[in-house]
Amino acid sequence: MFRYRGKKRSFRQNMRLAILLCTTAGFVNASGFLGFFVLTTNMTGHAALMALKFTEGDFRAVRMISIWLLLFLSGAFFSSLHVSRVGRDKRESYIIPILIEIVILCFVGYFGHTFDHTIVKTEYFAGGLLFAMGMQNALVSVISGAVVRTTHLTGMFTDLGIDLSAALLKYPEKDTLLRKKIVLRFIIILFFLMGSILGGFAFVKFQYHSFYIATGILLIALYYDFLRVNSRRLISKLRKKG
Repeated sequence: MFRYRGKKRSFRQNMRLAILLCTTAGFVNASGFLGFFVLTTNMTGHAALMALKFTEGDFRAVRMISIWLLLFLSGAFFSSLHVSRVGRDKRESYIIPILIEIVILCFVGYFGHTFDHTIVKTEYFAGGLLFAMGMQNALVSVISGAVVRTTHLTGMFTDLGIDLSAALLKYPEKDTLLRKKIVLRFIIILFFLMGSILGGFAFVKFQYHSFYIATGILLIALYYDFLRVNSRRLISKLRKKG
């Protein structure tokens, strides 16, 4: 699921990536909003809000939102830099960013109950989640060759509209590829929404401990990838011995 990059990836690999990581992004976005009143995947909205606060003269809020934007950017920068330096075909290229994201989510899950609605605590908790989402979005984008984006539904809806219009015009030579694109975009949108619903219900029931569920989804993604790669190696060795 994580091992292959860009054009080497199959449609099924992108589907699995979208299902698990879009669910995680939606979950964190909903739980983060209920917990800290901040959308952790909505950079467009934050930029607009920052401009609004600037016109109102609320420079403290401007500073806070600026930090959030920079943290999302920093997460994307770190993830992309790490993958490029380690090498796209090495397992460490995706394990480290996901492990860091797991640590951040566990931190929020463990210390979230100390949130007291102060600006400082909001900066810490929301900022950590924004960094994690920036890191995840860049990682998935690099791995899939920008085919899958887990936190960018505006682009997904736009691309889906374009693809649906192309399907309506019925270009025969593009039928199969176009169909796969439409299905993948529907899956990204659907599982982000499902993750958001799950995150909302989970936060109402478990409060800040709900972030442990998101870490569980990420661990499933890592375990699945590790198990699949190692099982193939084991089967290959057994065949050679046989």
